[in-house]
Amino acid sequence: MKRHAPIQLALWMVLALPPIAPAAPKEEPLTPKRLSQRLAAEPKGEEAEQLARMIRAWFGGKEALAQGPNPKVDGLEVAWAIEALGAKVIKVVTEDQRTLPLVRVGKTDVYAATFPLPNGTAFRWTYDVDGKRLGRFTDAKQTGGGRLELFLEDSPDSAVHSDVPKGKLAQQTKWKSKVFDGTSRDWWTYVPAQYKDDKPACVMVFQDGAGYKDFVSTVFDNLIAKGDMPVTVGVFIQPGTFEGGRSNRSFEYDTLSDQYARFLLEEILPEVEKTVKLRHDPESRAIAGISSGGICAWTVAWERPKEFSKVLSWVGSFTNIASGKSGHDGGHNYEAMIRKTPKKPIRVFLQDGANDLDNANGNWPLANQQMAKSLQFAGYDYQFVYGQGFHSNLHGRAILPDSLRWLWRDYRP
Repeated sequence: MKRHAPIQLALWMVLALPPIAPAAPKEEPLTPKRLSQRLAAEPKGEEAEQLARMIRAWFGGKEALAQGPNPKVDGLEVAWAIEALGAKVIKVVTEDQRTLPLVRVGKTDVYAATFPLPNGTAFRWTYDVDGKRLGRFTDAKQTGGGRLELFLEDSPDSAVHSDVPKGKLAQQTKWKSKVFDGTSRDWWTYVPAQYKDDKPACVMVFQDGAGYKDFVSTVFDNLIAKGDMPVTVGVFIQPGTFEGGRSNRSFEYDTLSDQYARFLLEEILPEVEKTVKLRHDPESRAIAGISSGGICAWTVAWERPKEFSKVLSWVGSFTNIASGKSGHDGGHNYEAMIRKTPKKPIRVFLQDGANDLDNANGNWPLANQQMAKSLQFAGYDYQFVYGQGFHSNLHGRAILPDSLRWLWRDYRP
């Protein structure tokens, strides 16, 4: 017995210890949906204090919450929150005078609410605390207000699928241009998995290519695999820069001339054709861009309709940016030129939003609407999708698969 006494003593000590309390369940992080559920339960006392602490942490701390932070967005669920000492009524007010009321979290100074909003929602907003607005309805970064834009890329053709053949996206050697002398630029090519050396492919060029290359490649993979667009090589090109870093973007994109078209036809496409074969008929060539890249895409087809017949423009800058010596040589002239020039064989897809830019160069929503009306008047094959969006790629990305289907519909090599 003496030999086992240490073991018995140890066992007795273990049994004598108080039971270990189970670990408290880990609090799930907040999301707009979870916040909505917690607020719907009308928390009180310590539960409300705990939720207020979670909201403060979620929005960046007490100081940030007091400044009127940007909302938290999850899909189409949007959560706002603010901390205001002694406030009675707090709401979010939109530029078109809609109101989104916030509720007080228990007896704390934290107010919050979650709102499900429709796809395609876009508006400027500010916090209103007891009738006093904290910010202004502006695009500039500010405290207490801002802008909200919701567009979901909910098409399955925007997602990667394991059973869809993947094309090859490759960065090319930095290009030093002669047409735009003194500039160099990054660029990439995408070659679909279905490309065959003995069958020339279609081609689609994207300005500001670094912003397009990754998500466009996925959409190309899916649509080509389905047969919704032909086997198409993608070319993604950045604007040129001079030594020292000065950008040549506006000159290349906004100028109404054939220079950028010559750059593509004399330099870039011949370089692409050193490794892949491309078709040369205009029906097999498309060009796309956003903002100044959008007007650039149109200008290329306008100047060279026998080489490019398909155009995709997002929030295109059909405004007086390249005003020239006369002060009025810019892209705002296109709406009149289209009406007074014999129709050219161009198919064009335009996208813009009511909250696009309005500045000294022009009004983007109005300019795009004028373009659409001129194309309609002149009998062009065009599509114009007009939403509520800002000067961004969110709406264009959301509808990209359908835009490409429309551009390439009825294509027969």
